[in-house]
Amino acid sequence: SGESGAGKTESTKLLLQHIMNLCKGNSQLEQQILQVNPLLEAFGNAQTVMNDNSSRFGKYIQLRFQKNTVQGAKLSEYLLEKSRVVQQDAGERNFHIFYYMFAGLSSEQKEMYGLLDPSLYRYISGRFDTQEVAERWKHKYQEVCNALDMVGFQEQEQVDMQAILAGVLSLGNVTFEPEESDGSVKVSEASRGWLRAAAVSHKKWRQKPYGPSVSCCCSLCADARDSIAKVAYGRVFGWIVCKINELLAENVDPEVELREIGILDIFGFENFAVNRFEQLCINLANEQLQHFFNHHIFQLEQAAYKEEGLPWETITFNNNEPILNLLLAKPLGLLSLLDEQSAFPQATDKTFVDKLNSSFKGNLHFQPARGRVLGFSIIHYAGKVQYAAGGFLEKNRDTLPANVRGLFINSVTPLLVPLHIHQQPRPTLARVKCGHEAHVFHRHSLMVLMERMYSANPHFVRCIKPNSQKEPGVLDNQVVLLQLRYNGLLETIRIRRDGFSWRPSFEEFAER
Repeated sequence: SGESGAGKTESTKLLLQHIMNLCKGNSQLEQQILQVNPLLEAFGNAQTVMNDNSSRFGKYIQLRFQKNTVQGAKLSEYLLEKSRVVQQDAGERNFHIFYYMFAGLSSEQKEMYGLLDPSLYRYISGRFDTQEVAERWKHKYQEVCNALDMVGFQEQEQVDMQAILAGVLSLGNVTFEPEESDGSVKVSEASRGWLRAAAVSHKKWRQKPYGPSVSCCCSLCADARDSIAKVAYGRVFGWIVCKINELLAENVDPEVELREIGILDIFGFENFAVNRFEQLCINLANEQLQHFFNHHIFQLEQAAYKEEGLPWETITFNNNEPILNLLLAKPLGLLSLLDEQSAFPQATDKTFVDKLNSSFKGNLHFQPARGRVLGFSIIHYAGKVQYAAGGFLEKNRDTLPANVRGLFINSVTPLLVPLHIHQQPRPTLARVKCGHEAHVFHRHSLMVLMERMYSANPHFVRCIKPNSQKEPGVLDNQVVLLQLRYNGLLETIRIRRDGFSWRPSFEEFAER
């Protein structure tokens, strides 16, 4: 764990290499486990203000062992930040893969996928930098292609995948305008070419390239357009993870009991200039991890000392349980109130914020926004974060209009169809009937993850960010000290120093 940019993903890669080296089996499977990484980073990582290669999803890698060799591995992914596909803030980029494609595809391939100059696309932000950067992206694109081959993607599947990514970019440039005659909405004249480029993979629209006009406002059409882009990208990412798991599935006698090492690399705590629904979900995951750490290091450790009859003065620690209650309590926690508001069609982000302000008046970990700002602040274990509440209800509902669902089912690109039809249903709250709640799925998957972790023997790797400028070789004492403080590491050091940091079994001790 650690802040965004502290080195969690790099540490995970080093830890994997180290474990594979200790196995000394040098089997094909061990090499494949290491080689899937470029694929995950290309599709799941992006440049943010805090980190040039930020994981925009959480991953849990399970390594299954039999007699000191890896027999299989499984990857679980959590909360891919799909909103990044359609919107990036200043100084941020979309997922790496889009930039790699522009740098790595030949002119003929770009023509085949209908890709034009990257500066034309609304979903692509950031300059295309120097020749040196373009060369690096080109090399990364080649790595991705090699990894796709290695994981077992057929040539046609790779073509389909790139066609979808190109289609997503074209879709972002489709705009809408009102029909003069009857007040319905149609695709604007200027963007019909973009729609044609995006819709080339769809049976119904082949004969009718402009699509029908629809009776609703332009902003709703734009929301539906962005929903399609996010779902399509999410399907591609899910498909890659499924393929990786097929490749790495264990090949062992089911009667034999396997041992397991799990490595969790989860998005770091985030506090940007503008923090949205995604940051709240990410920071909630970090609160839960911190609580897990506290439970093991402070509660269980000190209980063991007392049980042993050591003279011991209890060391107090910053317990973040009240913050988890503020977020997760039922029926009056922040997420329960968000669900409740999402169930009312007439509710808005403002009614949601008003509800929070009245429900959490006087709560030490909650602060209403000042002035006319639509938002609120939460005092997390790692500090105060101000959240902009615009878009909270829409992202929580995370619904896909029924007619759009039909588009996926009728697609001639097979990649989109089976994923849509066989997709696991998300768990939803019984009393909410307005579609899929994004955080409910997130909360459920986190709950499963936490159960898994509580049943294991944990080791904590705390990653500390040396400075805020993304500079190598620079250690900013204040930045480091702040992290040591809010992570509870100063108290942890006291416990380790005053207690017993190494506890051998009697057999180990006698043998020594």
